[in-house]
Amino acid sequence: MVEETKFDWVPFYEEFARKLLVYEHDRTELIVKLEEIFARGIKKPKLEKDGYIRDVDPFTVFAIFNKSSFSLDNRLKIIAAFKEVFDIKAPLPTALEGVPLLFSMMANYYYYFGNRGEHDIDKLWTLFRIARELSEKDSEALREEFKQAFDIVLTLPGIKNPKATMGLFWVAPTRFLSLDRNNQNYLLRSGNVPKEVVGENLALGQKISGADYLALLDRLFVFFQNPQSPVRDFKELSARAYESIDESESDGIRYWIYAPGEHADHWEEFCNLGIMGLGWEELGDLSQYRSQNAINNKLRELNPDKSSKQVAHMPWQFANVIKPGDIVFAKFGRTKIIGRGVVTGEYEWDESRKIYNNVRSVEWTHKGEWTFPDPSLQLPYKALPTKTLTDYTPYTEMVESLEALFEIDDHGGDPPPAPSTEEVYDKDSFLSDVYMTEDDYDELHELLLHKQNLILQGAPGVGKTYAAKRLAYAFMGVKDPTRVMSVQFHQSYSYEDFIMGYRPTANGFELRYGAFYSFCKKAEEDPENPYFCVIDEINRGNISKIFGELFMLLESDKRGHSLQLLYANEKFSIPSNIYVIGTMNTADRSLAMIDYALRRRFAFFQMTPGFDSEGFKRNLETLNSTKFNSLISMIKELNDAIAQDDALGKGFCIGHSFFCTSDGSEESLIRIIRHEIVPLLEEYWFDETDKVAVWRDQLFDSIARS
Repeated sequence: MVEETKFDWVPFYEEFARKLLVYEHDRTELIVKLEEIFARGIKKPKLEKDGYIRDVDPFTVFAIFNKSSFSLDNRLKIIAAFKEVFDIKAPLPTALEGVPLLFSMMANYYYYFGNRGEHDIDKLWTLFRIARELSEKDSEALREEFKQAFDIVLTLPGIKNPKATMGLFWVAPTRFLSLDRNNQNYLLRSGNVPKEVVGENLALGQKISGADYLALLDRLFVFFQNPQSPVRDFKELSARAYESIDESESDGIRYWIYAPGEHADHWEEFCNLGIMGLGWEELGDLSQYRSQNAINNKLRELNPDKSSKQVAHMPWQFANVIKPGDIVFAKFGRTKIIGRGVVTGEYEWDESRKIYNNVRSVEWTHKGEWTFPDPSLQLPYKALPTKTLTDYTPYTEMVESLEALFEIDDHGGDPPPAPSTEEVYDKDSFLSDVYMTEDDYDELHELLLHKQNLILQGAPGVGKTYAAKRLAYAFMGVKDPTRVMSVQFHQSYSYEDFIMGYRPTANGFELRYGAFYSFCKKAEEDPENPYFCVIDEINRGNISKIFGELFMLLESDKRGHSLQLLYANEKFSIPSNIYVIGTMNTADRSLAMIDYALRRRFAFFQMTPGFDSEGFKRNLETLNSTKFNSLISMIKELNDAIAQDDALGKGFCIGHSFFCTSDGSEESLIRIIRHEIVPLLEEYWFDETDKVAVWRDQLFDSIARS
C-alpha cells in the first residue's frame, strides 16, 4: 500500500477548493488574484485567445498547476504562489503522488470567448459547488443535483468523462475518482478490482452518466472495506494506477498507429471479428523467431531484394512488443483515423485464414471517421506515418491529441473546433521583443530566406540566443515552439548525440536517434511549414565531427539530397524546410576561428548592443530612472573605448541584455556592475588592472552623481 505521507497534497487541494467557493459570484476578484500570481513570475497560461481573462471556472484554475508539461518542482513552485496569494493554511505539499495531469494544450475547461456558450462557465461552477457540498454531506437531494449538473457539463464542447472527473478528483479527492486513461486501465485491466465492482457501464473511451458515475463510486467505497482490496481510497487507487505504469517492463501502455490492410480494405472484417491482422504470411508463425534479426534473415532468404531490418521490425513488434491493454488507432491514408481499440489478447497464428494469419484480438471501442491532426492544434507532425504499424508512444503530444478525438466525440465524425493555441508572431512582435532596428530585421529575413543557415555573432549580452528563437517565430509567423529545436554545442558533443549512435543498455548496446535526426523526420512530415534548429554556442563544438557526412547537406542547394548514414542502412536527407540558426560569442578567447567550410555554408550577422534601438529607448522611458539613464550613457562610452582597443574591438562590446532585468533601482544597478560588468572587464584587461579600476569607478560614479 502506498504510504500516507505521499498524500500530503490532499489538505492543500481541499482547502483551496473551499476557498474558491467564495468566488462563484465574484469572479472578477478571482481574476485579480490570478493576475497577482502571474505577476510573481509564474508563467501565465493562455486562458483566452487574446490573453485578456474575462471569466474563469474553478477546474481551469486547478489545472494551472496540474499540467503534464510541468515538472514536480515547477508545480510545487506554482502551488506555493497560490498558497500565499489565497492565504491557504494547509502546509505546502512535498509530493503529488497520484494526482492526474491534463495535457497542457487542453487544460482549459471552456472554449475561448466568442466560441463558448453564454453560460458554459456558470455550468462548471455549478458542478463544482454541488460536488464540494456532496463531499461534505451526502444526501439524496444533493445526489440528484449532482447527476443533473454532471450530465449538463458533459454536453459542453471538449468535456468528457476523463476531463470532468479529473477536475472533481482535484477538488474533492476523498469523494471522487478521476476516470482518466490510467485509472480506467487499472479498473478494467489490472485484475485488482473485480468486474462486478467495475460494472458494465465503464469502458475505455465510452461516456458514462452522472448516475453511473456515482453508482461506480458507491461500489468502490464498499470494495475498499474488503481486506482483499489492495487500496483503501481513491487517492491510493490513483497512485497505484500510475505506479503500475511506472513499474511496467515496457513503460506502460503503448499507442500504435495501424493500417488495417492496403487502403484499409480489411477494416470492416477486422472490426466485425474483433481482431487486428498483419501480413507477411510467408514468415509463418512469428512466435518461432527468437529475435528481430532472425526475422530479417528469413526475409533475406525469401527475397533478398526486399529484406531489411526496418521491414523485420514490424512483424517483430506485432508478435512481441504489443501487449494487452495497448491502444490501437486504425488509419486510412495519412489524414484519417477510422477507429480506436484496446488490445485484449496475445499474438496468434491463425491457420484458418487465407491471408493476414498474424492476428491479435482487439476490442474496437470506436468506429467512424476523424480528420487528423485537428488543424486548430499546433502539433509537431502534420500527417500520419506511412508504415503499416508504428509505435507512437514516444510522441506524447500526438498521443494526447489522438485520444482527445475520442474524448470530444463518442460517436464518430469530426470533433468540434478546439480553442486555437496559435499565437501570431510577426515583424512587429520581433521588434517589440528584440532590441534591433527594422533594417537589421529585414536583412536577417533575407539572409535566412536565401541561405537557410545563419550565425548570429556578437559580444556577450547582445541577446543572440533570445533573438534567434524570436527570429524563427517571426519567420514562421506564429509562436510555435514545436517547430523550433534548441541545442547547445560543447567540446564533448558528438555525432552520436546529434544524428545517431550506439548507447549502452542493460543488455549491451542499442542504436538511438539523435536530436537533429528526429527533428528532420518531424519536418519531413510537414513540408509546407518551416522548422528551425537553433544551435547555441555553435563554435564550441567540432562542427565537422558533429554533422559528419551530413555537413555537405547543410548547403541550401543540397537540401533534399540523400546520403548513406554511418550507423544505419538508411538514406537520409535534410529537408528543404529546415533552417539552422547558430549563435557565436566573439569574445571567447578560448576558441579557435571556425573553418572555411563552415563559413561557406552559413551567412554571418554581427549583432551589436541595442542601446540605441527604439525598443530599448522605450524601456528607458518606462523605467524613468535617472540613475539607469546615467549608467547606460557611461556603458556606451565604455563600449567606444572597447571598440577602439586594438586587442579587443567591436566584438567585445557590452550588450544591452545585462540590463534588461533591472528595475532601475540603485541596488540592482550596483549588483550588475559589481558582479557582471567588472568581472568581464577584468577578463578583457587582465594585464591592465589600472584601466579596469578607472572604468569601475566611473561606472559607480555615474550612478552616485545622478
